[in-house]
Amino acid sequence: METLYIYLIKSSGLVALFFLAYYFMLRKETFFTSNRWFLLVGLLTAVLLPLLVFTQTIMVETTPSTIDWSNIPISTTVEEDHTEEYLALTLMGIYCAAVIGLLAKFGFDFYSLRIVLKGKVVHKQGDFKFIDVKENMAPFSFFSTIVYNSALYSPTELESIIEHEKVHSEQHHTIDVLISRVFCIVFWFNPIVWLYKKAILQNLEFIADSAASKKIVDKKAYQITLLKITTQENCLAITNHFYQSLIKKRIVMLNKIQSNKRNSWKYAIVVPALIAFVMLFQIKVIAQEKESEFTIKSGITKLALNVTSTSSEKELNAEKDFFKKTFDLDLKFSNIKLDKNNEIIAIKVVLENNDGIKKVHSVKGNTPIKPFAIFVEKDAENKLSFGFRANVKDNAHLKNHFDLLQAKEGKLAVEKDTDFWSINNFNKDGSNYLIIINGTKQTDSEIIKIPIKEDILSQVILESKEAIEKYGSEGKNGAIEITTGQKKETTTKKSKGIPDETKVYIDGKKRSKKELDELDPNLNESMDVSKNGTEQKIKIITKNYNNISDSSQLMIGGVNMTELNLEKIDPKNINNLQTNKTTRTIKIIAKQKNGIPYETEIYIDGIKSDKAELDKIDPGIIERMDVDKTSTGEKIIKVTTKKEK
Repeated sequence: METLYIYLIKSSGLVALFFLAYYFMLRKETFFTSNRWFLLVGLLTAVLLPLLVFTQTIMVETTPSTIDWSNIPISTTVEEDHTEEYLALTLMGIYCAAVIGLLAKFGFDFYSLRIVLKGKVVHKQGDFKFIDVKENMAPFSFFSTIVYNSALYSPTELESIIEHEKVHSEQHHTIDVLISRVFCIVFWFNPIVWLYKKAILQNLEFIADSAASKKIVDKKAYQITLLKITTQENCLAITNHFYQSLIKKRIVMLNKIQSNKRNSWKYAIVVPALIAFVMLFQIKVIAQEKESEFTIKSGITKLALNVTSTSSEKELNAEKDFFKKTFDLDLKFSNIKLDKNNEIIAIKVVLENNDGIKKVHSVKGNTPIKPFAIFVEKDAENKLSFGFRANVKDNAHLKNHFDLLQAKEGKLAVEKDTDFWSINNFNKDGSNYLIIINGTKQTDSEIIKIPIKEDILSQVILESKEAIEKYGSEGKNGAIEITTGQKKETTTKKSKGIPDETKVYIDGKKRSKKELDELDPNLNESMDVSKNGTEQKIKIITKNYNNISDSSQLMIGGVNMTELNLEKIDPKNINNLQTNKTTRTIKIIAKQKNGIPYETEIYIDGIKSDKAELDKIDPGIIERMDVDKTSTGEKIIKVTTKKEK
């Protein structure tokens, strides 16, 4: 649709150019026939020249910078604004409605002409057809048909009229009328087109008047006939009719001295303007890298296949067999999308060898892609390396090597260098989450650098509501809390020296030696080793609360708990588990979270609450906070918030 708008604008500009040249330089000259062809050439130029595009290719040197992409494509996502599309559709609707209306009027004029000619007696004379009507209308011609009312004119006047209309028929002026009418329909929005049509019709009358007056002895009588015809204004728009407005100009041109032929130079006035139009609007410059040739030097084989926005899918796919045959590499092109100018705006390239090593380059956007090269190098020892190279200046946004780590229900984009690595973004369901690394918020302007030796130890994903409560408006899309550090090596008790035939029982169930190795020694309540001949048995009783008997008393921080309550406790929150066989009491010591023990009782404005509700309270509305201890040592936190006045 945008292409159509540009075409209409360019064509309208060319129509205006020819009209202005005619109006200021040629309309007062008596070169009527030459003016006719000048005006017609102007319309033809306006139609064809905007369709001619000349391509200029400039070869540029490539500054190669090797860029290796990981298996995950790098893509650019742009939020689309449909306002311009809606506006374009509205304008197109208005344009089409006007064109349809004008076409209907054009068709109605043909119908009116048919009504006038229907049932009339036709007199043939040579190449002409004469129809004498009774209606009071101005004489006119339509191709070889000449229509007039003989009762309205004297024989002398009728002779002048017929000679005039014969010129129209002989020189096929009806074609000029129809062409100008079609241009008014297509370019109705351009007022210059309507003036152009008027200039064409007026010049046709000048031609007919000039030719007819040469065949008539009494020129004065011919001019009087022109004045008389002005009283009959009933005429058809698609015909050449004897009556036209501006009779005064026609009479002036009849009596004007012929223009000097030296004034013909004025027709060339548009040539520089046309050249400027082509240079400014019709030349498309394409910058193309110089092709790298397939060379073998000092035992090293190199190949680079250049890919630009103007590369065709057929050309690219033709290289697949060569890569396979020469280097045993699979080359695939997919997801190719073109814009309105048939330039590539999206492409995915996959290069894979027999060992499963894959390199992928994927670009997606709304503008033509930047040039890049697919390279393959084989050294003297037949060691193969392959990947992608791109011009540093054009592809600055792709200069880093990206890996993609999968996070829970989202994606972490990670960038690495030799000393540090960073997390560029975390994307989930199309939204970028706020990143908090080791308690510090990361901003777009300052990416947190993480020592290369550190890994991600934990990550917590907060959805929008929870993230806003904790981090304010910055967490509107959600947040991810990441903790990094060096992973500690866990040591487990190895069962070295234990014979393979040893039977292992943990909490009364037979287990493998591997499960014994993975068991945390701190959870062992007791371990018995017995032998019966060559058979050895190891029995281990752990502190696992699943082994607690129904008669045991369960306590968390001195508070009695039921087995149901105990099952609801996340084992990850249990710091220690103590048993007292004499009193059959089991005491669970919970982990602390943010300094608050698991079993702490929390009251907010006198209402019993929990840690989650406490975390949601904005510190700015807390009036006071009291911390008390019970006789058993447990804490009670009482929070009083400010009341709205």
